[in-house]
Amino acid sequence: MARQAERRRHQQLEEAVHGIRKRVAPVTFSVAADEWMKLKKPTWAVKSYEVEEYNLKHLKPAFGSLLLIDISAEDIAHYQKTRSKSGASPKTVNLEVGTVRAVLRRHRLWATMQPDVRMMPVHEVAGKALTEDEERRLLDACQKRRSRVLLPVVTLALHTGMRRGEIQSLRWRQIDFLDRTLTVGATKTQAGSGRVIPLNERAFMTLQSWATNFPDRQPAHYVFPREHYGLAGNERRPHARTVDPTQPIREIKSAWKAAKEQAGVEARFHDLRHTACTRLLERGASLSVVASIMGWSASTTANMAKRYGHIGNEA
Repeated sequence: MARQAERRRHQQLEEAVHGIRKRVAPVTFSVAADEWMKLKKPTWAVKSYEVEEYNLKHLKPAFGSLLLIDISAEDIAHYQKTRSKSGASPKTVNLEVGTVRAVLRRHRLWATMQPDVRMMPVHEVAGKALTEDEERRLLDACQKRRSRVLLPVVTLALHTGMRRGEIQSLRWRQIDFLDRTLTVGATKTQAGSGRVIPLNERAFMTLQSWATNFPDRQPAHYVFPREHYGLAGNERRPHARTVDPTQPIREIKSAWKAAKEQAGVEARFHDLRHTACTRLLERGASLSVVASIMGWSASTTANMAKRYGHIGNEA
């Protein structure tokens, strides 16, 4: 039995060295990807599932009909080249190749091609911290938008450093008005999930004021629920509003873009998080405190020390 086991192990090693792949039951990439998504969905955050779903919309036309055992490093390189020519950023292409890697890895087919696959170089875009004047103009513009949710969402991002997805998925049970704290739910990183953020006066007053719009709110209801504006009733009243507190707000991209243009401010929504981080450091908060509030892992904290170190030194 020992000799038989040794021979089998030798065969496996030889196949790995020479790139000989074991012929398994034929399964296409499309079928394997759907099975992988179904398997992973219970353990993923909603945002993570949406990202992978979006990746597969681009991957399936290229790999969907191919058998997993027939996908090669050359196929992946061709995909990278084609997607780049279509205007996709290197970071986006890398995320999509990461999805291919995960599907192949589940079927033990990634290891043999891994040495021949190269991820595209990504140049990190440094975050921008808003000036006080830019912040004032931006908040004024948010207040003038028809979407009543835009101003409290942007204010909360500026004063807590929360990501957009964390704010959109926020429920009333996560806010403690007595202790003036907010507990973040499941998010994109393990270090960020469940972190407790102390609310400063501006963030606390914003949430307190917003809560008055929902006197019948329940703990499981979303803080920023899905709203629909349109004509309603026999009189066809303009701008009638319907609210579904059991569903989170979809997107604020259009309102956010319009507010930025009106304010004359060039910024990504993620720059609100950079602004919150910068303000904390400028006011003398230690990097460990900032890391706790932002939900950084140990490795991310080390990287951020290089990016924001000069601010702490000046403070």
